[in-house]
Amino acid sequence: MRHMMKAAIAAALAGVMLTAVTRAQSRDEHMAGPPLTILVHGGAGAMEKGRYTPEEEAAYKAKLTEALEAGYAVLERGGSALDAVETAIVILEDSPLFNAGKGAVFTRDGRNELDASIMDGATLNAGAVAGVTRVRNPIRLARAVMEKSAHVMFAREGAEKFAEEQGLELVSPAYFRTEARWKAYRDALEKEKKGKEGKPDKGAAADADYKYGTVGAVALDAEGNLAAGTSTGGMSMKRYGRVGDSPIIGAGTFADNRSCAVSSTGHGEYFIRLAIARDVCAQVEYAGKSVAEAARDVIHGRLQGLGGDGGVIVLGKDGGYTMEFNSKGMFRGVKQAGGPAQTAIYDE
Repeated sequence: MRHMMKAAIAAALAGVMLTAVTRAQSRDEHMAGPPLTILVHGGAGAMEKGRYTPEEEAAYKAKLTEALEAGYAVLERGGSALDAVETAIVILEDSPLFNAGKGAVFTRDGRNELDASIMDGATLNAGAVAGVTRVRNPIRLARAVMEKSAHVMFAREGAEKFAEEQGLELVSPAYFRTEARWKAYRDALEKEKKGKEGKPDKGAAADADYKYGTVGAVALDAEGNLAAGTSTGGMSMKRYGRVGDSPIIGAGTFADNRSCAVSSTGHGEYFIRLAIARDVCAQVEYAGKSVAEAARDVIHGRLQGLGGDGGVIVLGKDGGYTMEFNSKGMFRGVKQAGGPAQTAIYDE
């Protein structure tokens, strides 16, 4: 009898311990939530294998990795998705390798005009700037517009006046110039003189060899909040104060905790007309698609069907992600909890 009582007590204790362990595991899993994740891109376009030397490829991948690691470090120490996105994009804006910040392309008039936007998936607050010429990091200004003003977008001189009021770093327009971009601009002018007299101007993106160097990032933080940001120097040889999709919420950038976060790169006119970034998230939210399914439909269906090209990086609220494009390549990368930073350039 005594033996049976001991066995019963032992069984009961084991059951209590098992229940406690199960509850602890359940609590830990709940607290863990979706995995910390950050994605970046550095533009899409005519980037078939052979366009870059091995040394150039290594340089691009190294800079993408630097942006990923810096953004992820923010997430890892408990920082917000917004902080991670801004941190990653600033690194890409400061690199002459991409068409954003230093190294931006030139307009038809020989100027560097910069656009950027950022969005908070938790609140749907957003900020954007267009046509700035003296702000070192447009993504910082876009965030200031979101957090320090009652508006969503500021443009040109007004945006720069606001930047000055907010104490953001202003630079000489010459800061953004690189010799490689200046040479490309001069070559484009010469090509225009020789071959386009009397023909309608279709813009540089009509060139089959064109590459969009826009940069962007999306992130998911420990609180389960999403954010997205995009920054660009726009389209090479653009005219008349042209503004593309990068600073337009719903076209170049969108984030909503109910669905996903998106940053776009490509022929901006198409992305604006199709509200690409919002469409991807709408398909996730309303049609119940995965981010991969939604991005494929939008990029290879609607965008390609209309004649546009480019790509998106997309991050879902559960940590699912995709990097979809219909061009020859897209500079891109991801770092997620438990794994190393991964980067790629071509369609592989």
